[in-house]
Amino acid sequence: MAAPPPDRSRISLGFASAGSSGGLTFRADRPCLERVTGELEKQVLKGVSRSFYLTLRLLPAPMRGAASLGYLLARTSDTLADSTAAPVDARLQCLDQFSRAVAAKSEAPRWPVSILNATADSKERHLLESSAEVFTWLRSLPAAEAELVCEVLATIISGQMLDLERFAGASGETPVVLDDDAALEDYAWRVAGCVGAFWTKLGFLTLGDRFSNVPEADLLARGIAYGKGLQLVNILRDLAADLATGRCYLPVADPRDPAALLACHARWLVRAEAWVGEGEVYAKSLRSRRLRAATVLPALIARKTLEPLRDVTWDALQHRIKVPRSAVYQAVIRAFFQAGQRC
Repeated sequence: MAAPPPDRSRISLGFASAGSSGGLTFRADRPCLERVTGELEKQVLKGVSRSFYLTLRLLPAPMRGAASLGYLLARTSDTLADSTAAPVDARLQCLDQFSRAVAAKSEAPRWPVSILNATADSKERHLLESSAEVFTWLRSLPAAEAELVCEVLATIISGQMLDLERFAGASGETPVVLDDDAALEDYAWRVAGCVGAFWTKLGFLTLGDRFSNVPEADLLARGIAYGKGLQLVNILRDLAADLATGRCYLPVADPRDPAALLACHARWLVRAEAWVGEGEVYAKSLRSRRLRAATVLPALIARKTLEPLRDVTWDALQHRIKVPRSAVYQAVIRAFFQAGQRC
C-alpha cells in the first residue's frame, strides 16, 4: 500500500464560540443547536485543528461561527481526499457528493463504510461521523455568511478533486509533475489562496469598518497571496515526502534530478517568503488586536519553517521539518506583541 501524502490541511479559519455575537444564531425552534455546536467545538474542532487551534481561539467573536464551520467543512473534504486506503474513484465520488450537499445546504451525505474504514486517524473519522451536525450548523448560519462558506468550499474541493485526478496514476517509480508555474499557482489558489479571500470577505461582512482601514479590494489581493504563501511553505517542506508518493508540485523537467529540484525549490522559496510577507502586512492593517494576532500567527509559524529551508540540501529535505510546540507557543506570544504595534 502506498504511503499517504503529507497532510495538506493548513487552513487558518476561526474558532467557534456558541452563542457569540455575529457567529451562530440560535433559533427558538432549534433548541438542540447549542448542544450540537458545543460538541463540535469540544470533541471535533479541537481534535482536528492542531496548531491552528491557537489561531482559531484568537478570532474576534463576530467571525467565529462561519470561520469555524468553514474550517470543519474543509477538513472534512481534506479527510475524504486523503483516505488513501480507498480507491481514487470512490474518493472523487464522495467529494462530488459532499460538494453538492454543501452548495445546496442539504442533509449530509452518508459515507460508505469503506471510506470510514479507510480513515486511519480516529479524530478525522469522528469528524466524518459528525457530518450531520456540521450540516445542521451550516443551515443555521445567516444567509450571507453561509454563502461565503459555500463559495470557499466549492473552490477548495475543486482543488482537491483536481489533485486526485492529476496524481491518480502516480507512484514513487512514475512520478507526475505539474506542468508549469501557472499550474502550481492555480493549485495554491484553489486550496489556500481562496481562504485568504474568504477571511477578508467575512471580516468586512461581520465587522464592517471595524475590520480594517484598508480598502477591501487591496486587502483581498494580500489575503489571497498570504493563503498561497502558506500552502507553498507546505509544498516546499514536503517536497521529498510528496515525491516518494509520486507527487511533484514543483514544475521541473525531471523530478528525479535533485539539482533541478533544489534550484526550483530555491526559486519558489523566494516567492513563499514574499507571499507570507504580504500576510504580515495584511495583519498590521486590521483594527482589532485579537484579529491582528490571529492573522499574523500562521505567518510567524511559517517563518519558523522557512528558516531551515534556505540553502537546504537534498539529504536534509528527506527529514520533514517540524516546528516544535515550544516554538509555536513563542510565536503566540510574539503575535500578541506584534499585534500591539500598528503601521
